[in-house]
Amino acid sequence: MDRKTFYITTPIYYPSGKLHIGHSYTTVAADAMARYKRMRGYDVMFLTGTDEHGQKIEDKANEAGVTPKEYVDKIVSGILDLWKLMNISNDKFIRTTDGYHEAAVQHIFKALYDKGDIYMGEYEGMYCKPCEAFWTETQLADNKCPDCGADVAKAHEDAYFFRLSSYADRLLEYYDAHPDFIEPRSRLPEMVNNFIKPGLEDLCVSRTTFKWGVPVSFNKDHVVYVWVDALSNYITVLGYGSEDDSLYKKYWPANVQLVGKEIVRFHTIIWPAMLMALGEPLPNKVYGHGWLLLEGGKMSKSKGNVIDPVILCERYGVDAIRYFLLREIPFGSDGVFSNEALIGRINADLANDLGNLLSRTIAMVLKYFNGIIPDERESGEFDDELIDLSLKTKEEVETFLDNLQFSNALAALWKLISRTNKYIDETAPWLLAKSADKTPRLACVMYNLCESIRIISILLSPFLPTTSPKIREQVGFDKSIANWDDAGKWGLLPSGFNVKKGEIIFPRIDAAKELELLEETIGSPACETEENTPGIALIGIDDFAKVELRAACVTACEPVKKAKKLLRLTLDDGSGTARTVASGIAQWYKPEELIGKSVVLVANLKPAVLCGVESQGMILAADCGENEVKVVFIEDIPAGAKIR
Repeated sequence: MDRKTFYITTPIYYPSGKLHIGHSYTTVAADAMARYKRMRGYDVMFLTGTDEHGQKIEDKANEAGVTPKEYVDKIVSGILDLWKLMNISNDKFIRTTDGYHEAAVQHIFKALYDKGDIYMGEYEGMYCKPCEAFWTETQLADNKCPDCGADVAKAHEDAYFFRLSSYADRLLEYYDAHPDFIEPRSRLPEMVNNFIKPGLEDLCVSRTTFKWGVPVSFNKDHVVYVWVDALSNYITVLGYGSEDDSLYKKYWPANVQLVGKEIVRFHTIIWPAMLMALGEPLPNKVYGHGWLLLEGGKMSKSKGNVIDPVILCERYGVDAIRYFLLREIPFGSDGVFSNEALIGRINADLANDLGNLLSRTIAMVLKYFNGIIPDERESGEFDDELIDLSLKTKEEVETFLDNLQFSNALAALWKLISRTNKYIDETAPWLLAKSADKTPRLACVMYNLCESIRIISILLSPFLPTTSPKIREQVGFDKSIANWDDAGKWGLLPSGFNVKKGEIIFPRIDAAKELELLEETIGSPACETEENTPGIALIGIDDFAKVELRAACVTACEPVKKAKKLLRLTLDDGSGTARTVASGIAQWYKPEELIGKSVVLVANLKPAVLCGVESQGMILAADCGENEVKVVFIEDIPAGAKIR
């Protein structure tokens, strides 16, 4: 019987320069899911690639004095090297300059034209070159692109259009019939209320003002607009529109397509409408994850505030970076990257919890039994609790992973790691070793520790694919008891197995020295980062209720060294303990202007270190026109009063 298939995709990345850690976030998540499904016995197809056409590439190539293909070839080579470094196990890598893809795109365009879903017209509107996106004037944000904030320009040319407007009702019906199609569900209201219900407009799908693209087969004056070209990759890579479409028949529809939240619109409106027009099935799920931010600002090459994953991987190891990306941030939400958070995760979770568990256990087996465990498995105090949690963890990790909750899956696994560490303290092997009849109970404790570590190493495999084999090698068990299902069974370690001391899998880092070095090497991500909020997300009353706003009085204020935009405020929030908040308002206020003023404090914001200052909250301010910010001051409200 054929194995169940699982098809997962990432966006294909635009080769405008080096990829940053935010791009790695999506691909590492997809890789963890692909590895997990393979371990579960699925026939997996994992796709990533590059989107290489468009006016911006043509312009950059001209500036560099090379052909567009020469320009992208060099960059794509770097992307392939990065995925190799990050241990990405993709099955396919597509380039939209691949000949088979271009031929299939021409086939798709002609099929839609013959059906009447593509027609010739005239385009006049606003165009964002960085995003390769067309916008109506009502969709602009302060006359700029609502996605990236760049300036837009009026465009006027003959063009082919896709009848997107005719699919509005079908899309809404599909969303209702398939509630899991768009996830997280918080993305759905934006698609419906901001784009579909106001009225979908037909989509411009060709250009004549540049040549770097797939030519329209029946009108060579036009090239296929990049989003039709790029979105089609998910099926052209499988042979759609070719003589051999066996992979398409095998793997399509995709089980899940991972995308950043900024391109959910393209993947849940344009892409499904195209598939409907072609008469093809839609993907089962489009998951729009959040952004990896730098203390509130989206990473952007144009701002120069990106973090190079190569530097981090070379310094801390690939698995440490993979762990941080998957553990630190709930996948559907925005998350913050900071040097402090990275070092904290490495030290606390990887070095202290996981690394110490392995090294302590191996050292004790070597010390007490010369590295060989006798076959002693009597049940004693604390054993049942450890065994029970070990066997339950597999099912819990599966549930979270099946719902793309990577952070929760790792949190569940770390409960087992913590419990195993606690088991060492509870059983106190160093005291058992001093007893007259030490062997049976001490051997049982050592066996249980090694068996728990065996299970942990299996469940770690999708997340930390390099670390897991290192653990297996030190504990001394082979691949025959390292399958996914073996993580749900206790007692598989054979008697008389040998452990051996190996390298420390995650050395502890001197945080102070390392943070100073990181700031010299890649800068402090928290410093001088500007915010970029591309639109407003709707929230419910339950979400708003989580925000605690309180009145606070500024008792002291001073500039922050090495940060031109930050002021350090000392606040009386009514708690009796002074609170420090770093705020980027130095451009608009002198410190003495704020002392004695009452402000609105976001009191339950997670602390963050900004240029060496631990900021314990945030004060509210308003954008009052271009380059003008005003702090929200309040009067006659006592410090600490809750604001509703």
